[in-house]
Amino acid sequence: MRAWINGLTAALLVGVVIGLMLTPDGRAWLRHPTLLLGGGANASASPTPEAGPEVETVAPAVAAPVAAGPRGAPASLRAAAADGTLRIGVFGDSMADGLWTALYRDLDGEAGVEVIKFSEVSTGLSRYDYVDIQAKTAGQIAAQPIDVAVILFGTNDAQGIELDGTVHAFGTPGWRTAYARRVDDLVNLLRSRGVAVYWVGLPTMKRESFDEKMRLINEVVGGRMRALNVPYIETTSVTAGPDGGYEAYLPESPGGRPRLMRAHDGIHMTMAGYLRIAAPVADRLRADAGLDQIDTGA
Repeated sequence: MRAWINGLTAALLVGVVIGLMLTPDGRAWLRHPTLLLGGGANASASPTPEAGPEVETVAPAVAAPVAAGPRGAPASLRAAAADGTLRIGVFGDSMADGLWTALYRDLDGEAGVEVIKFSEVSTGLSRYDYVDIQAKTAGQIAAQPIDVAVILFGTNDAQGIELDGTVHAFGTPGWRTAYARRVDDLVNLLRSRGVAVYWVGLPTMKRESFDEKMRLINEVVGGRMRALNVPYIETTSVTAGPDGGYEAYLPESPGGRPRLMRAHDGIHMTMAGYLRIAAPVADRLRADAGLDQIDTGA
C-alpha cells in the first residue's frame, strides 16, 4: 500500500511540473518558486526570518526636485514628446503586465510614443532577497533608456520586509518605514536618470482581508507620492461598485451594459478591466506631455 501511495504521489508531482512547464507563468514559477499567501502570490525564494523588535519610524529620504513645465508636468516629458520620441516604461508585477498591455494599446505609436514593458510576474518591493527591484531597474534603464516610468507594485508585498538587518512584519510601523524607504529609493533612482515618475495605485480586491492589505499599501505609497510630488493615479474609484466595494462587472461607459472587469482570482483584471484602469493614466500622460496638443496641431 505504501509503495502504491508513493508511486501515486510521484505521478502527481510529475503531472504538476509538466503542467507548469506548459505556461509562461508556470515556467517563471519554476525558475523562482513563489508561495500563495494572504490572497496573493508572495515571493518565497527563502524562508522569511522571524520578525525582530520594531524600530522607531523615521522619515524616508526625500527625492530631488524635478524641473516642471506647463501644468506641473516634468519639462523633460514635453521636450521628449515635442521631439516625437517619448519612451514610456511600465514597471511592476503581474498587475503591471496587464497595465502595460492596455497602455500599449492606448498610446504606443501615438505621436512617436513607445510603450516598453519592464514588469515581471511575482516581483515586488518587499523581498529584495528574491528580486532586488532597485538593482534590476537600474540595469533595465541602463540598457533601455526611457523618459517616463509608470509603476504598479503591491500584490506580492503583503509580507515581512527587512530593514537594517531586522525583518518587520507586514503593516507594523517598522514595515511602513522600510517600504516607504524602498519606494523613495526607486523614485530617486529613476529621477536621477532624468526619468519622470507616475505611480498607479492598486485596485479594489475581492477578498476583504486582502483588500485591507492593499489599502494599507496604497496609503503608504500615496503618502510618499504626495511628499515627493510624484503623480499618483488611484484606481479604487474606477474598480469599485456603487457601494464602494468590489464589483466584478462594471459598465464600460455611464449607462452602458456591465462587462466583466475582473479575473476569477478577484485580484487581476480582464483586458476590459486593464483598459479601465489604464485610461486615466493615458489621459494624464497625454495632458502632461502635451500629446493632446500635438495630435490637434495646436
